[in-house]
Amino acid sequence: MPLHAVEGLLDAATDAEIRREWAVLADAGLPSQAKHQGSTNAPHVTLALAGAVPDYVEARISRAVEDFATLPVRLGSLLVMGSRRFVLARLVVPNPGLLALQQSLAAAMVGAPDVPEQVRPGRWTPHVTIARGLGSRQVGEALAVLGRARPLDGGIESVRRWDPDAGRTWRVGGKPTMGS
Repeated sequence: MPLHAVEGLLDAATDAEIRREWAVLADAGLPSQAKHQGSTNAPHVTLALAGAVPDYVEARISRAVEDFATLPVRLGSLLVMGSRRFVLARLVVPNPGLLALQQSLAAAMVGAPDVPEQVRPGRWTPHVTIARGLGSRQVGEALAVLGRARPLDGGIESVRRWDPDAGRTWRVGGKPTMGS
């Protein structure tokens, strides 16, 4: 079951670099987010998840990000998550502003059903997904193709909601962007 999400969208330069990494993997014939052709597909940091978002939670999300301004972030090294099928991502180095945003959204989600443990404060690993569904051999190939990931300084410029039931996204805070 797809989960409802609150996502931080990246500034144009950081978005372009992540899309370049997606393209490098796709060009090598490896799994990549570039192969996800949905109109809502954009590099992002997942800030909160739930099985559904009742109206009262939606209102709290809006209040939590109503004064959102660009938040500086640093994308660090490549990160591999999973156990049978793997996710390759860029680690987003936690900073006080990012942690405060995520904690305020976690508080806004109280009462929403099916909030996964991995997005609860203290358990959350901020990241930007590069590829999903890699086998163990493909992980090694992807790491070799991408090489050493240089740190990348950028920013989260807007916050959007993803509703998998309706198949749509909308901006809830920050600047309008291509992916919101």
